[in-house]
Amino acid sequence: MDRTCLVVDDSSVIRKVARRILESMDFRIVEAENGQQALDQVRREMPAAILLDWNMPVMDGYEFLKALRKLHDGDKPKVVFCTTENDVVHIARALHAGADEYIMKPFDKEIVAAKFQEAGLI
Repeated sequence: MDRTCLVVDDSSVIRKVARRILESMDFRIVEAENGQQALDQVRREMPAAILLDWNMPVMDGYEFLKALRKLHDGDKPKVVFCTTENDVVHIARALHAGADEYIMKPFDKEIVAAKFQEAGLI
């Protein structure tokens, strides 16, 4: 099974934390700073999982997710999006756009593990 996870976040600190957590769960990590970089990356290599920030410059998580799901095999990755906004409408919009799960920031290993398990990744 492919164990690649694309971590998309404009914060290098969040990417570092996510990398440490996911590598401890045996994922191979690829990083992107925004939705456009992430889109370029998935066109080269479609990951098994995407940990996706919502609010980013250049292209936000919502725009990326809509573009991803239209690509060939773009329905394959499990997308867990991260948000600081605990807003039901916001979360519903993300799930409607094709996200599989969501986690609130700040997150820790237990939260990530639980959500990745719910998404069928571990």
